[in-house]
Amino acid sequence: MTVRKNQANLTADEKRRLVAALIELKRSGRYDGFVTTHNAFILGDTDNGERVGHRSPSFLPWHRRFLLEFERALQSVDASVALPYWDWSTDRTTRAALWGPDFLGGTGRSVDGRVTDGPFAASTGNWPISVRVDTRTYLRRSLGGSGRQLPTPAEVESVLAMSTYDMAPWNSASDGFRNHLEGWRGVNLHNRVHVWVGGQMATGVSPNDPVFWLHHAYVDKLWAEWQRRHAGSGYLPLAGTPDVVDRGETMKPWNDSTPADLLDHTRHYTFDTA
Repeated sequence: MTVRKNQANLTADEKRRLVAALIELKRSGRYDGFVTTHNAFILGDTDNGERVGHRSPSFLPWHRRFLLEFERALQSVDASVALPYWDWSTDRTTRAALWGPDFLGGTGRSVDGRVTDGPFAASTGNWPISVRVDTRTYLRRSLGGSGRQLPTPAEVESVLAMSTYDMAPWNSASDGFRNHLEGWRGVNLHNRVHVWVGGQMATGVSPNDPVFWLHHAYVDKLWAEWQRRHAGSGYLPLAGTPDVVDRGETMKPWNDSTPADLLDHTRHYTFDTA
């Protein structure tokens, strides 16, 4: 059984193996396929039309399946690798371990956002940005450059306390747990982290930054925690809802996956207790 660990508790060997698997997926071209898929859904998901990956109830199961596909790709390179998660409510500074030169590298330089240290820096040649929104071919970040702070434990707790998963109009104007976690309403958890990291993370091609996977692994962990706390409050909507994915409907781009299929993450992986 795959165990997803807090990135702060990874050993030096676990970091090395994850980085090596990421670089191999990139070298093979498989990594960029995930970036392309994510960007297509960012661009296609709208409040007043079909929406699957974002601005919709299926935001959480869609990304759960997306992360599963990516984790399996990593494990095809190195079976020992699992996706770690970044608890950004605790590791809230640019000095957190994940930004070290032995792991993801740090923020970008002020002139152009270019990341200059760590295994994904442009100078290594390991990480050319091919699926992009502009002409820049290097990984960019501006950690905290937006002037905003990462979410606090109290803000996370306020969202976990919400007892309803989602509600009409089932988009970025909705109330309920999903939209407050996604970040279009209230304290804004997930969206705020993308903006805090900056660079490609603040765009539709956000998976270009490997921290995308650690961020979404934590979002997924928060959904799992919400499910544990609110066992009687499941995925909504159930059926007959235009433009969004009902509980038993398949999610694009997969034809074999519904939200109902993805409610129990323990069939695939568990989280450490740290």
